[in-house]
Amino acid sequence: MQITVDLNADLGEGFGRSRLSEDEVLLDLISSANIACGFHAGDAMTMRDTVRAAKERGVSIGAHPSYPDIPGFGRRELGQPATEITRHVEYQIRSLTDVCSAEDARLAYVKPHGALYNRAVWDEKAAAAVVRGIAKVNPSLSLLGLPSSEMSRAAERAGMPFISEAFVDRAYRGNGTLVPRSQPNAVIHDVESAVERALTLVRMHSIAADDGSVVRIHAQSLCVHGDNPDSAAMLRSLRAKLQAAGAKIAPFAA
Repeated sequence: MQITVDLNADLGEGFGRSRLSEDEVLLDLISSANIACGFHAGDAMTMRDTVRAAKERGVSIGAHPSYPDIPGFGRRELGQPATEITRHVEYQIRSLTDVCSAEDARLAYVKPHGALYNRAVWDEKAAAAVVRGIAKVNPSLSLLGLPSSEMSRAAERAGMPFISEAFVDRAYRGNGTLVPRSQPNAVIHDVESAVERALTLVRMHSIAADDGSVVRIHAQSLCVHGDNPDSAAMLRSLRAKLQAAGAKIAPFAA
């Protein structure tokens, strides 16, 4: 049986046309695009251009909502209460939904960004708030996130499709969560190392943690961060090796 692998990346994280050419390179290599909705990056022009470019390539479109934190690129923990999280998530998804409608494109899923994503991994109330925000716009949207997390459990309770992902360019702790970016070697830049880790995830459903232990991960999608300067090289190499092994690169949400 042929293995199908989804490759996702965070895109639209510039302003105006500042990153469009870089994003188009990545769009030729991925199958799902997590598009910034204006709260950590992105604006009306960026969202429109990125949605249009993704649609032209048959790349699945996802909303990438964040805390309202442009100065910190959405990577600062703001500690917002659940009610505010729900409202901010709902607002951002509606914004990208409107852009998709204008481009005759379909919004397929949601993946929280940065600190909001990390909080929703362990905070039950934050995870439930994210799910409520999605459901207020379209409960049929899938939620993309870390497996065995509060996000996955909140989606299950709400009857919302949940897609588990793993990160090609991030280090893991022994409990299956990501090493914080504030710590050394949290982000992987070595292309060969990142690709080999990804191939092990696909073949063995496991990855080596920073403490030397092995973490079991059944991922339906693999993520490379679009702002990683080595992202294109990683995705190009990974895609080539997966296809050489007989795998099909396709979105989880067509």
